[in-house]
Amino acid sequence: MTQILMVGLGAGAAAALLFASIASGSAFSLALFYLAPLPILIAAIGWSHWAGLIAAIVSAAGLGAVFSFKFFTAYLVGVGLPAWWLGYLAMLARPGTLEGELEWYPPGRLVLWAAALGILSVVLAIPYFGFDQASFEGALRGGFERVLRAQTGTPADAPLATPGGSDPKVLLDFLVAVIPPAAAALGTVTYLLNLWLAGRVIRVSGGLRRPWPDVPSMRFPLAATGATAVAIAASFLPGMIGIVGAVTSAALLVAYGALGLAVLHVLTRGMNARPLLLGSLYAALLLLGWPIILASILGLADTAFDFRTRASRGGPPKPTT
Repeated sequence: MTQILMVGLGAGAAAALLFASIASGSAFSLALFYLAPLPILIAAIGWSHWAGLIAAIVSAAGLGAVFSFKFFTAYLVGVGLPAWWLGYLAMLARPGTLEGELEWYPPGRLVLWAAALGILSVVLAIPYFGFDQASFEGALRGGFERVLRAQTGTPADAPLATPGGSDPKVLLDFLVAVIPPAAAALGTVTYLLNLWLAGRVIRVSGGLRRPWPDVPSMRFPLAATGATAVAIAASFLPGMIGIVGAVTSAALLVAYGALGLAVLHVLTRGMNARPLLLGSLYAALLLLGWPIILASILGLADTAFDFRTRASRGGPPKPTT
């Protein structure tokens, strides 16, 4: 128990420092900021979910003491507890069909949980800006305008000057529409990346108690496809329903993008150009971002047509009698 407590305290301090580094304003601090969940996940996966929970609470308490109670709450709900929960699920197991065998929590559901946490991180922040579409978008627009004025040096009583001379209204409307779903998508990617990094760190150190999951073979439940379809349809509706629908759609499409990448890893097995193809794809994802849409389409299509089973059998599955 002493070791778990010490690990939790150390991981919590590290997570708080990573998160607070954003205050320096440097480009490198932004990367450290997004790695804030990593120490919590390492503690939860490598030692115990209790160590992860202690780390989440300690890091939130430290940041709250330096800044404010509101900061404590925002960090704990948006970073600390989600990281602990993912670490807890990653090490969750139940008895398998064979004696002494353990069935570990499947990677596909971990990906969906990362998307759910990305959605919650945005949805729970909406009341801070407003409870209806007009107040929510007005608060966002005002915040973006203040940031643009600070970046361009435009006084508050002067017309807003925007980069490239674009129409300020068009730019602000674009940011208001795009930022909430983009934040949910980025949150999903952040959770997934930190979960993968934590697993790798613990595995290299020899402390990973579960077998490394076969990520390319992961599956999503059919309910996830239905939820994605409903969210996409809801995103076209007016009001807060449309905003929540867009946020949910963005996070779930990122999850299906991860599934699409898993499909590509299976379909390209045995190809001589496999390293070049996958390397180019990941480089395009990192530099451009939009190819994730193509990967999402492939992930959704695999749910319906099961390309990986067809590829493993050398063709379409034979009908059963």
